Amino acid sequence: MNSVYENAGVFEKLGAYLQFPFVRYALIVGVLIALCSSLLGVTLVLKRFSFIGDGLSHVAFGALAISGILGLTNDMVIVMPVTILSAVLLLSTGKNAKIKGDAAIAMISVGALAIGYLLLNIFSPSTNISGDVCTTLFGSTSILTLTPVEVWMCVILSLAVVVIYILFYNKIFSVTFDESFARATGIKAGAYNLLLAVIIAVIIVLAMNLVGSLLISALVIFPALSAMRVFKSFKSVTVCSACLSVFCAASGILISIVCSTPVGSTIVAVDIAAYIVFWLLGIARRVS
Repeated sequence: MNSVYENAGVFEKLGAYLQFPFVRYALIVGVLIALCSSLLGVTLVLKRFSFIGDGLSHVAFGALAISGILGLTNDMVIVMPVTILSAVLLLSTGKNAKIKGDAAIAMISVGALAIGYLLLNIFSPSTNISGDVCTTLFGSTSILTLTPVEVWMCVILSLAVVVIYILFYNKIFSVTFDESFARATGIKAGAYNLLLAVIIAVIIVLAMNLVGSLLISALVIFPALSAMRVFKSFKSVTVCSACLSVFCAASGILISIVCSTPVGSTIVAVDIAAYIVFWLLGIARRVS
């Protein structure tokens, strides 16, 4: 009986919180970013570029530090172009490159993070550097302080990512599995790799408000890996990954609001729990 009352209390609490615009904004942005991240996550995992989200998020952190030092009112003026350029450079590192993909990601990731933090300590006008860095790295409360303009920007960019992915789904599928064969069939693999790089960069910049720089990789990778435990075809993995990512993001945001836990960390914790469930389902499916 007590559990029934407790559940009713939780639902009443959620209903009360949903009356606030900032909670609705957080849910809208969280769901859209999770959807976009999951779509590209499948491709990145299959192309062995799972760690690129972490590298680009650190690049975005460095660019964010520079824009903060310059006192820019719109961080995107610097953050978005720098992240897109880095994504293009990382995805273009092929077999003939002197610095291979994984090494390039590690180099750019550590370098951008270190330089960004150094610049913040030397030039930042803020008196709470530790708090600012913690918010940027872990997405503490930034998702709960979104303005309507930021929400609309996220909605527009997220819808653009989804539409582009759907329109070029077949080409992305071909480039993901066999880039050499795709080139042989007349597909401009370089152009689609460039398109993927731009989309990935946009998602990374948007996701910084949701889970922070250090946790973005989890948002990209976990739903894809979870879906791969159960499903085998590219389409079924992509659909499952998208649905699971949206569910985990929404659940994580609501849990964090009710339990007063960090938003980004809570979403990742839910993603980890979902991965364990799907891993067990995969084992049970193979045994049966």
